Amino acid sequence: MTGIRLTAPAPGWAIDADVVVVGSGVAGLTAALRCTAASLRTVVVTKARLDDGSTRWAQGGIAAAIGEGDTPEQHLDDTLVAGAGLCDEEAVRLLVTEGPDAVRRLIETGARFDETPEGAIALTREGGHHRNRIAHAGGDATGAEISRALVDAVQAAAVRTIENALVLDLLTDAEGRTTGITLHVMGEGQHDGVGAVHAPAVVLATGGMGQVFSATTNPAVSTGDGVALALRAGAEVSDLEFVQFHPTVLFLGPGAEGQQPLISEAVRGEGAHLVDASGTRFMLGQHELAELAPRDIVAKAITRRMQLQNAEHMYLDARHFGAEMWERRFPTILAACRAHGIDPVTEPVPVSPAAHYASGGVRTDLHGRTTVPGLYACGEVACTGVHGANRLASNSLLEGLVFAERIAADIARDAAEHGPRGAGESVAPTRSPLTLLDPAVRPQIQRIMTAGAGVLRSAGSLAAAARALDELRGGSAAPAKEAEPGVEAWETTNLLCVARVLVAAAGERAETRGCHWREDRPERDDEQWRRHLVVRLAHDRGLTVTRTASTQFPPTTDHAREQQP
Repeated sequence: MTGIRLTAPAPGWAIDADVVVVGSGVAGLTAALRCTAASLRTVVVTKARLDDGSTRWAQGGIAAAIGEGDTPEQHLDDTLVAGAGLCDEEAVRLLVTEGPDAVRRLIETGARFDETPEGAIALTREGGHHRNRIAHAGGDATGAEISRALVDAVQAAAVRTIENALVLDLLTDAEGRTTGITLHVMGEGQHDGVGAVHAPAVVLATGGMGQVFSATTNPAVSTGDGVALALRAGAEVSDLEFVQFHPTVLFLGPGAEGQQPLISEAVRGEGAHLVDASGTRFMLGQHELAELAPRDIVAKAITRRMQLQNAEHMYLDARHFGAEMWERRFPTILAACRAHGIDPVTEPVPVSPAAHYASGGVRTDLHGRTTVPGLYACGEVACTGVHGANRLASNSLLEGLVFAERIAADIARDAAEHGPRGAGESVAPTRSPLTLLDPAVRPQIQRIMTAGAGVLRSAGSLAAAARALDELRGGSAAPAKEAEPGVEAWETTNLLCVARVLVAAAGERAETRGCHWREDRPERDDEQWRRHLVVRLAHDRGLTVTRTASTQFPPTTDHAREQQP
């Protein structure tokens, strides 16, 4: 325990539960459904509406070895290659072997995937995959369909939900065990203002932290709240330096900020070409899979070409698809492009990389357990070891699904073995609360991170970013101006927390690997760096960064129970 908390009013209301799930994407809602099915009193807390998380923005699909001739072993091989030597092979093996049945259970829950004329699930390819294994829905609206099915199921099961609620901090007892969360509900309703949910098990499924950069594919709610909460609670985070920049995001101009429209990798999977202004396909010869190389390779190739030609963007050319295919297969992307004055049917689409996915996060074991007893994490907020240094396309929805089920099984097993624990008595923080940042500095954080820790990084750029972030929190000058408690101030303070961790880890990792690209250290160094960086928040609010001995993570718990698949 760090004893560190956000500045916030004392809870004015409280409810009790066996499990509280924070987040309502594929990971959070799956965990909630499975816990409810195990007769556990479950509460879902979500920052906006139930269907407003990152899951509904997923276009491409969900990867699983369900096609004829495909095998989990082949899926494993592709995942390990994309992860650039840092995947936890045992975690990946769990993902690919349990994944097909998890997808079938998702279908049983109500998700409807696109089918072939023969009635089989239609499968496509994306970057890094050697097989057609991406199941999709609504052409390019897979996340929206999965979200719809899970929200419907949660409502049908009468799972208790608290919407428009920002999670603040973890509650713990004197031994450091989880006893629930504090949260702030925005607006009026059954609950409003700051309150608490008391529960012996908390599942973080809060999604990513893309809003730490100026341009991202992430929705506005992705401000790193789960990672920041976990750090303040004393949990370890890992691999946060590995931020995936999606290669093909619709270019809206050099000053574009906030959430940007994604041009799914599935467009390249169906045969679109990456070209420069002269029409040259520059991915040919760069990788055996050309445009379908892993995302880090494609993003780097685009960035290099932009530098070489002093260009602001490259192009994605899919004019050869024709209008019928665009309208049938990619209606969402077609509409987004046309809304910005670009018609992919008749012209190439301008694209450039933007922040997309955090491959790292709160460190967990194979059951989703963090280093804080009773605290679990799954989905993008977690670091399960599956993604390594670079996530394979469409593995994210599968990871959320598989590990959410494993978390629910672990919580149910614990309840069956020990009986209902009930939440212990929470202890008060031992240190003064954090000074909250003025929300006006949020764009400054984003510009600092984009300039110093974006696609291209160096020791100099990262050191400059670290100094600038330190100044924002009052580390070397007059104390930062303290803001009044509120959603924007809490989000901005969380963004600064995760930005500091990302920059610290990226500065420590003196090599180029996966989606971490150091211009001053362009080579991969397996002897020194084929291992993970683990970061903790110290009692004095500094950061401690340590290396693991190998690609295997040390255990997260002292439980006698073996971590069996």
